[in-house]
Amino acid sequence: MRLNRNIKRIILDVICMLYVFLFVYAASSKLFDFENFRVQLGQSPLLSAFSDWISLLVPIIELIICVLLIIPKFRFIGLFASYGLMVMFTAYIFIVLHYTAFVPCSCGGVLEKLNWTQHLIFNCIFIAMAILAIILYYCKDESVKDKVKSKTLFSIFFITTFCSIAIIIILFLMSENIIHYHNKLTRRFPHTPIQTTNSTNLKLNSYYIAGVDNHNIYLGNTTAPLLITVLDRELHQTQKKVIDLDRKDLPFQAVNIIVQAPYFFVVDGRIPCIYRGNIKDWKAKIRKKGGEYFTTAEAIDSTAIAVRTHSSINGESILGVINLVDTTQTILNPQVLEKQFDGVFDTDGQLLYSTGLKRIIFLYAYRNQFTVADNDLKIDFRGNTIDTITRAKLNIVKVEKHRQRKFAKPPLFVNKSSAVYNDLLYVNSAIPGRYEEDDMWKSASIIDVYDIIGNRYLFSFCIYDIEGKKVRNFVVYDNKLFALIGNHIVRCDLDKKIISKYKK
Repeated sequence: MRLNRNIKRIILDVICMLYVFLFVYAASSKLFDFENFRVQLGQSPLLSAFSDWISLLVPIIELIICVLLIIPKFRFIGLFASYGLMVMFTAYIFIVLHYTAFVPCSCGGVLEKLNWTQHLIFNCIFIAMAILAIILYYCKDESVKDKVKSKTLFSIFFITTFCSIAIIIILFLMSENIIHYHNKLTRRFPHTPIQTTNSTNLKLNSYYIAGVDNHNIYLGNTTAPLLITVLDRELHQTQKKVIDLDRKDLPFQAVNIIVQAPYFFVVDGRIPCIYRGNIKDWKAKIRKKGGEYFTTAEAIDSTAIAVRTHSSINGESILGVINLVDTTQTILNPQVLEKQFDGVFDTDGQLLYSTGLKRIIFLYAYRNQFTVADNDLKIDFRGNTIDTITRAKLNIVKVEKHRQRKFAKPPLFVNKSSAVYNDLLYVNSAIPGRYEEDDMWKSASIIDVYDIIGNRYLFSFCIYDIEGKKVRNFVVYDNKLFALIGNHIVRCDLDKKIISKYKK
């Protein structure tokens, strides 16, 4: 009998020491490599919104539990605390494996060798050991038996388990809400949501993407304004075409080509003029000459083009929709673009059109805002990117001699370029987020993905530099992303993490 009691005591002591070793090791690993641990929590799909204080709280709790386990008087409390914390860790892993958009790797030390399923099994073994140790301690200590009845012990187990799991679930739900709707620049990077499959050296950096369809990519060229280069989906050049205009006598200054198959448009906002043609023969007829000057244009359909123009009253930027059937009908809405300083420089940005949603999107270049409007420029809503810059940081000076306004110093870009497909907005951000390494920003362009319908941030991914050059222009079409990087064009395949978000 005495031998039996000694064996029980030894088992109890061994379990306590194993927990002490585990928690001391885990806490010291976190504290010695604290920045890395905080970054890992920041990239977690479950607790990223609370990573600042959780990264400190967890190792502190682990060390406090170690003290409780070492002191005999507090060992019973320490065992229940160990059990509760291990249940939390296990609930965390279970939710990551089954209920989050991606599975990160945030284990450290020797546990880094374990995958998430093995880590889950490891935790379950320690939970079973904690239960055994609590029962052994309860059976051997008469003073505990007097204070805690067996039914009460069961209740404590139930409450501890319930509260531990509930805390993790509540933190998960709160973190999801903060990340998607109240984000303060904490990005999520799922594992390999895109894969680069093809790359072609175009030899020149003067190309831009004019459009894309089911079969081809159409490239314009700023040095040869009427030249169209057609590539297939494998990025092999299939043909070069020179656009034939029915009127060639106009003083072209800023020609831009927009392809929305089967139609294409040749626009020049400085004349201004708009041509339309069909890609079958690449011949275009003038549809509008004169009217509003514009700086940016985007095709809505074969009969309408959205433009960013200037008010004839105060010179500020406004959005308009030009009707190509009745060119006297131009819709202007000065309410779409929001002035912060001068209404010109501070409203720079990218004009996009989602054919899937039939919505116009304007994304500001120098602040964290975009506006969604219908084809008649009636505003649906204003959304925000996860960047925290709400006001454009611009320093504008007037040059009286030339009657011009210029930047006194280069502006701070927030959104460098963008693309839209269906209900997803893709933004090439210029602002590093929290817990992000400098090396990543030096070697890649960061693309943030937003759900337009839900007005929420989803996740981010990287497009890596080529020969030290970053993404300068990109488009998305279904499950393909095409990007111009320096002299190269690349094709990236999007996986189900992205395409599953498209509106059905």
